[in-house]
Amino acid sequence: MLAKFAPVGLILAAICSSQNTPDAFSPPKYPSPWLSPATDWESAYEKARVFVSQLTLPEKVNLTTGVGWQQEQCVGNVGSIPRLGFRSLCMQDSPLGVRFTDYNTAFPAGVNTAATWDRGLMYARGYAMGAEHRAKGVTVQLGPVAGPLGRHPEGGRNWEGFSPDPVLTGIGMAETIKGIQDAGTIACAKHFIGNEQEHFRQSSSSNIDDVTMHELYLWPFADAVRAGVGSIMCSYNQVNNSYACQNSYALNYLLKNELDFQGFVMSDWGAHHSGVAAALAGLDMSMPGDTFFGTGVSYWGASLTQAVVNGSVPEWRIDDMAVRIMAAYYKVGQDQTNVPTNFDSWTLNTYGYLHFLVGKGYALVNQHVDVRHDPRIGSHAALAREVAAKSVVLLKNLNSTLPLKKPRQIAIIGEDAGESRYGPNGCPDRGCDDGTLAMGWGSGTANFPYLVTPLTGIQNRALLDGSLVSSVTDNYAYSQINATVSTAEVAIVFVNANSGEEYITVDNNTGDRNNLTLWGNGDKLVSTVAANNENTIVVMHTVGPVLIEPWVDHPNITAILWAGLPGEQSGNSIADILYGNVNPGAKLPFTMGKKASDWGVELLYSSNDQVPQIAYKEGVFIDYRAFDKADIEPTYEFGYGLSYTTFNYSNLRVVKTQAGPYAPMSGNTEAAPALGNTSTNLADYQFPPGFAQIERYIYPWINLTNVPGSRGSSDVPDGARDGSPQPLLPAGGSPGGNPQLYDVLYEVTATVSNTGSVVGEEVAQVYISLGGPDDPKVMLRGFERLSIQPGGSTPFTVDLTRRDLSNWDSASQDWVITNYTKTVYVGSSSRRLPLQLKLE
Repeated sequence: MLAKFAPVGLILAAICSSQNTPDAFSPPKYPSPWLSPATDWESAYEKARVFVSQLTLPEKVNLTTGVGWQQEQCVGNVGSIPRLGFRSLCMQDSPLGVRFTDYNTAFPAGVNTAATWDRGLMYARGYAMGAEHRAKGVTVQLGPVAGPLGRHPEGGRNWEGFSPDPVLTGIGMAETIKGIQDAGTIACAKHFIGNEQEHFRQSSSSNIDDVTMHELYLWPFADAVRAGVGSIMCSYNQVNNSYACQNSYALNYLLKNELDFQGFVMSDWGAHHSGVAAALAGLDMSMPGDTFFGTGVSYWGASLTQAVVNGSVPEWRIDDMAVRIMAAYYKVGQDQTNVPTNFDSWTLNTYGYLHFLVGKGYALVNQHVDVRHDPRIGSHAALAREVAAKSVVLLKNLNSTLPLKKPRQIAIIGEDAGESRYGPNGCPDRGCDDGTLAMGWGSGTANFPYLVTPLTGIQNRALLDGSLVSSVTDNYAYSQINATVSTAEVAIVFVNANSGEEYITVDNNTGDRNNLTLWGNGDKLVSTVAANNENTIVVMHTVGPVLIEPWVDHPNITAILWAGLPGEQSGNSIADILYGNVNPGAKLPFTMGKKASDWGVELLYSSNDQVPQIAYKEGVFIDYRAFDKADIEPTYEFGYGLSYTTFNYSNLRVVKTQAGPYAPMSGNTEAAPALGNTSTNLADYQFPPGFAQIERYIYPWINLTNVPGSRGSSDVPDGARDGSPQPLLPAGGSPGGNPQLYDVLYEVTATVSNTGSVVGEEVAQVYISLGGPDDPKVMLRGFERLSIQPGGSTPFTVDLTRRDLSNWDSASQDWVITNYTKTVYVGSSSRRLPLQLKLE
């Protein structure tokens, strides 16, 4: 089904009127931009062009179309090219490790990685994940995540990403992508765009206005493109009433034209809804290939071959699809480091069926390759432990309760402290909440090689001190809990709150959380322990914000820590923090509010239309921006976190650089390249003689006894097949947008001093006020995690770019710096900003 069309003159009006109405409209934008290689893509592009020039039409189609669900060993595979010895490309989850395999690392989740505010750890984690995927024979790692960004604190998959702040997420995306791809695996940034809740994700329309799209949701994807990401996954939802994977405005105009994305667009699994329309709108790869899992029926495959032959899809478009895929392949050196797939997503048995869906091709499918070490990073377990420990946020620490000082008797309380009754991998895709919580549920997961529980981690440390350790891991065993904690020197209570993907429901939560309270009667558990022990420490393993007002100020609760989703090293990492082996330096990557309404955005739980309409009325005001606008006092603000030492900020200086004036991009692209002539005789694209077909496997060849009718030119949008030179957009011209957007206009420097008695790490944060009446009070623009000796001082510098100081102007379709006074702020959180200067 093709998208609706509108005259070009109505496009800007449609963009500006699209917010908050049932008639939100996504204007058509054609043709789909062909790859014009940026400087660091030129070598990869040339190799890709040479390779694709050798291909027949069915071979090009094979690169673009998945072979079908469970028809090969990865969660997604495209067809191979046997004539050239080219193996199928393997697409595999997840954003925190290799899914469906063994001898892999279960890394901390994205939200924990954001909480470190540490670029080096973001990169190292990305590199280690990329190395593990590559060593398992994966071509594309399906991560990292910038969508959902985190519009709703209840959003089920927020934990897969980084933060509701676009700058923190953008930096997390860029560093992770660089790491993954430096390790030789293509990164896939997802989900593009507006996939902010799990309820109705496959049918709802996210109605987002032009300014909000650019200043909030598109921002981290621009950072991903600028970092050289090889693939981007389009999302399930509609954007302004057009499916994201056939939305020509989102894919052709925003992503491939304005952001000059150099790689390929892949559909989410089952998010591909049409044949010709999707190809012309900018989709490059269909995953997993079939219209519905396991049917063997595809919108592409033979249908795409037919569409190119009859002219519905121009030859330059199929060429561009193939070139983009192969350019990403060469960009990361897959031709040099490509490893045959040595695992199977559908069984952990050593032997099984290569074509699991139909039970064909019994063979060795799992070689059980141990990928948890590489020469550059070393032990991935050690890295996972470091990331997990450095992501623990210390929220409260009365009377220096922490670090622990060899307590004689410790009580450990809560189901979240112990093992699951079913084992760490006992629930498919982690789809339960039993035992300690170390990752959410859904496709963004990985198997645990083991899971060190908090109880084990603390016990191991307590043994060294000669401490007594008693525990109760039943949240409802109140009499036993009371007896256990009443004699302990310190009681540590573990609580959690879980979420995940909508295809699994846990405790009546269908992906998204139903509320922001703790699970397992956590509030009563905490209050019970605090009522019976004057030195109660609370550790929270949660996917995001939770409401803790019922007990946060209880005088017997002396310390509170947010430990998020720490992965396999959960127990070791929290012990490192509790005992002071690691001094906490993490900061909240989101806001902790007092009640759910504080965030100002309601998740849509009940349908409001045949196509549920989700109006982004709040614009750019989500998370701390919404709290600031409404002047709501949070429990703990964005960027907040304590240390076992103290810090002071001083000596703020702002130096203006000599950057020149901004020039909107102008000019035209080259014409679409022609890589070969395709025969228009359908007989040339029949199955090869004697070819043995696999049932429900998707092939590019045509069965002449069942060929669909040809499309007329009236079925194709105006301009969609135009391969002539096209105008560049003012805000475009280079990966990530106009290169002058990244000119440094100001250098911000300040000094942070450690005024305590132990070495510590502090995240110095830089915020900006753009000064306009519709702008947020402050917005994060940079940060640096500093390690400072006691009594020492460390300067830090953050560059402010033109983009950092600009607003999106819908009329000119470009970034502009307004005349409002700009102010820079420096401090330790979004609400603790002791230093400020106006920009001149």
